[in-house]
Amino acid sequence: MTALLEVRDLRIGFRIDKRTTFEAVKGISFTVPRDATVALVGESGSGKSVSSLAIMGLLPRHTTLVDPASRVLFDGRDVLHLPESERRALCGRDIAMIFQEPMSSLNPVFTVGYQIGEVLRRHMGMNRRQARARALALLEEVGIPDPAAKIDAYPGQMSGGQQQRVMIAMALACEPKLLIADEPTTALDVTIQKQIMELIAGLRRKHRMSVLFITHDLGLVGEIADEVIVMRHGEIREAGPMRQLFGAPRDRYTQALLHCRPPLDARPWRLPVIADYLEGTAPQEGRQRERGYRPDDDIVLDVRNLKKSFWLKEGLFGKREFQAVKDVSFQLARGKTLGVVGESGSGKSTMGLTLLRLHEASGGSALFEGRDLLALSKRDYHPYKRRIQIVFQNPYASLNPRFTVGQILLEPMRLHGIGADERERVALAQALLERVGLPGAAYHRYPHEFSGGQRQRIAIARCLTMKPEILVCDESVSALDVSVQAQVLNLLQELQDEYGLSYIFISHDLAVVRYLSDRVMVMHRGEVVEMADADELYRNPRHPYTRALLGAIPRAPGSGANMTR
Repeated sequence: MTALLEVRDLRIGFRIDKRTTFEAVKGISFTVPRDATVALVGESGSGKSVSSLAIMGLLPRHTTLVDPASRVLFDGRDVLHLPESERRALCGRDIAMIFQEPMSSLNPVFTVGYQIGEVLRRHMGMNRRQARARALALLEEVGIPDPAAKIDAYPGQMSGGQQQRVMIAMALACEPKLLIADEPTTALDVTIQKQIMELIAGLRRKHRMSVLFITHDLGLVGEIADEVIVMRHGEIREAGPMRQLFGAPRDRYTQALLHCRPPLDARPWRLPVIADYLEGTAPQEGRQRERGYRPDDDIVLDVRNLKKSFWLKEGLFGKREFQAVKDVSFQLARGKTLGVVGESGSGKSTMGLTLLRLHEASGGSALFEGRDLLALSKRDYHPYKRRIQIVFQNPYASLNPRFTVGQILLEPMRLHGIGADERERVALAQALLERVGLPGAAYHRYPHEFSGGQRQRIAIARCLTMKPEILVCDESVSALDVSVQAQVLNLLQELQDEYGLSYIFISHDLAVVRYLSDRVMVMHRGEVVEMADADELYRNPRHPYTRALLGAIPRAPGSGANMTR
């Protein structure tokens, strides 16, 4: 196959100050053949997205240093050295890009039809009527339901999956030769993720274009890529045909990425992490964890017929009831994990927030030590706040950026009177930082000085200052790289073993849920459609919705048994 895109010795640095430059990409070279999909894989900070932005000319000029000897050849033209007007025309028409977060890429004040039409008017010279007709056809092609109505909708009126489909429609508007997809499914549910992957693959075949697919999840790569390039710290660690790389990876880092994900056909006592492979200490097949509820388990939380409704404005004066949670009942055993799965909008996060009284329940009860937490007055409920804590999905938004880590940990202890004095509280905070795997120096630093995985460890340490008995984990590992995710999952399991914590683990990642959970509850449109011990539910799902969720799990070649047979 002839090359459509050739990247030769690409070196990119960023000015930190007048004397310091950080080298993000260190002389990488690769090709993207015509009519093929190449996956660029690596953790956050590997340089994969920076490389794609360099191809598109989207890096900030005043802080970016690109080596003059670097070359990026597209159809034989060096795009790094084209005049700006030619490069803009090329990247708008022949090279297109889908970004990771559609809500940050779509303008919230313009309709989706206008935004797709803008691309067509600018690069294809269409008038408004022609652009609208083409935009309508594109929305239909990417599978938007009722495109005639959705063309006049605003991005905020669409779901995350629909927004990503609009981004794909914009990218395909000019029928590009190369489509760059930068983590296009990271924040999506497993079923929507599968739909988007199938859509990209189908459109690639239909339009005979090339795709550069950027991701940190090797499970997705196995479903779409012809060739794979593995990056770490700005360098290429390994490259080759997809089946060869999955079947016999040579580099230890590639081996680590393949094995950090929780397997579907086993439950190791501890998940391997990147360092295990790089240091040659990868765990061998050994002790497995047993999961499941037992008849003599001590029930710490008994939830009965929980309901939560929101009232939505309708018309000028009217309003209607939206039932987000409908008669949800379950029991949580001491020292065990209840996994809660479902797509966005299933009500799983609303259920967790209602239990913590961050939403006011519309009905039902939550019995803890014989007392209904939902019926207590604010004063009576206050002592229970520290016994039931939550770890939120986004560690970037849940930590106060103006507080040091020490202040973040000390504040809840002061509010709840934990510790005899300040010295004892400081000692406890420092001990907890060490317990979650952070150095003592972290105590005096600010959240922005840490990675996403480290911030999530800080959030967990903050919860532990309360010495809780129940921890609600609301999508707490979904935004993390697979290696960091493995570290946090290992930490959660170690804390459960050590302190006997009970978890309500909310997630749309079914592989992670199976690894950590004793019992799994499946929610759909606010209702519980199935609940069973984890192994039984994955081995023998009874509800069609559960089977659809399990069938959408990405499976890399040779990644384990199919649990839904």
